[in-house]
Amino acid sequence: MTDLSKDKLPSTHSLILARDGGVLKIWLNRPETKNALSKEMTDELNLVLDNVRDDRSIRTIVLRGSGGVFCAGGDIKSFKTDMQMVDADEVAKSNRSFGNLLIKLNEQPQVVIILVEGAAIGGGLGLACVADVTLVTADAQFRLSETSLGIPPAQIAPFVTERVGLTQARRLMLTGARFNGQEALTLGIAHTVATDAADLEAQCEIILGQIKACAPEANAVTKGILFETLRRPRGEALDFASRGFAQCMLSSEGREGIAAFVEKRPASWIKK
Repeated sequence: MTDLSKDKLPSTHSLILARDGGVLKIWLNRPETKNALSKEMTDELNLVLDNVRDDRSIRTIVLRGSGGVFCAGGDIKSFKTDMQMVDADEVAKSNRSFGNLLIKLNEQPQVVIILVEGAAIGGGLGLACVADVTLVTADAQFRLSETSLGIPPAQIAPFVTERVGLTQARRLMLTGARFNGQEALTLGIAHTVATDAADLEAQCEIILGQIKACAPEANAVTKGILFETLRRPRGEALDFASRGFAQCMLSSEGREGIAAFVEKRPASWIKK
């Protein structure tokens, strides 16, 4: 485990980074485009996630958009550039790179919280579906708009389907239906709905307080177990889980957690 201090965070242009103790806050920062996902932005997000992946002093990543909007989806100007390519393999490779980012964010060892206000369209909605905790405002607007542009929601489709189920995914993708934060909660995209931006931040603070009570390495191992249960046969998944359990039980973190319970005191990580 490494400790990534503020001065070790990478330099970024389309993201704003701020560390507050064990929390890394990331703002998508292209407000003039409603934080549309440019190649620079996704490259920088990949870089940040790679840099903090093994840093257990960063326990939570909070991702949101600047300017009161989460993310309007893909950068249409970059789509026009892709259309100039004559090789379908190159277009596919460019599209597939966003899927790699979604996998990375989905399985990031830290707890990932996404705050949605304004709008989460297309790829922005896809991002909202890979957070451990997604908080939205009631008036936030959601839409899978890709088919209205003549293209499929290719890379986000598996993640949206996993989040909302096949029946709802079909409806949302094949109709391009718009919906708000309350329906996002009903669909299972969001975990809670806030009345406004101030309430969104207040609810985020509650979640951060809950995460603070959980051991960072235990959370990381737990996320690994969760995803392995989707990939492996049941017996293999349980074998994997048992090894993770043993790793944590025999670690300094596990010893501290048991000692704190027996001694009826807060565990040391709660104070950090």
